[in-house]
Amino acid sequence: LMARKALQPRADREIFVVPLEVRAEHIDANGHVNNVVYVGWLQEAGTAHWNTRFDEETRARWSWVALRHEIDYQRGIGPDATGVVARTWVGDPEGPRFNRYVRIEDGEGRLCAQGVSEWCLVDARSLRPHRIPADLVARFGR
Repeated sequence: LMARKALQPRADREIFVVPLEVRAEHIDANGHVNNVVYVGWLQEAGTAHWNTRFDEETRARWSWVALRHEIDYQRGIGPDATGVVARTWVGDPEGPRFNRYVRIEDGEGRLCAQGVSEWCLVDARSLRPHRIPADLVARFGR
């Protein structure tokens, strides 16, 4: 069913892994995690990566604004699922923007969904877009 190729982590980027909890309120009428929950998971993965790799001073200076999310669903995640994770890494910056890639996998490592989010770096005070500094990009590397 999936026409798009599975996202493959980049060798030159850190692959950050975030455990995801499947909660009762995530389950829809079809007995699977609702599509909307995945948008939250994409954001959760990116935020966790940023918060873990950058100090308080850096996080106070810069902020990120989501410009778009694109998600492909491949395999439903049921209410009893355990061991679900998001694997995330970033792409190449284009001025103030870059793409963040996320693979959502079940406890057996099977691809359930994948997403690409486009993020824009902004000055935390003015909220004006700012070219992504090279040292920020380097911190997302291997």
